[in-house]
Amino acid sequence: MRMNRNGRAPRRRCVVNSAATAIEQMKLYCDAHPGSPSDMRHPQLFFRSDLWIALLGSSLEEGIVGIGATVAAALRAFDTQYLAGQQLPNGTSEPTRSFTVRLRQPPEC
Repeated sequence: MRMNRNGRAPRRRCVVNSAATAIEQMKLYCDAHPGSPSDMRHPQLFFRSDLWIALLGSSLEEGIVGIGATVAAALRAFDTQYLAGQQLPNGTSEPTRSFTVRLRQPPEC
């Protein structure tokens, strides 16, 4: 791994690699769990305070949320919440086949 002058990995490459890795992990999870809520709804992924958040809806308060230490853990938690009978948030559109990852705080590489 390349290091910059302060002995840490370059941040820009880390963020890009983390987003690409998260998308790949989400694809792998959905392939392994066909028909799951994560596969059908493709929640947005966020990274905050060392946790991954899978969110369907406009906010944590109004949406369906799964939180975990890994992408797969967040998606499993999301599937559990979705299947627990929670209703879809108002204004949620039909399922899409795209993946979205937002890194508010990039993981340490």
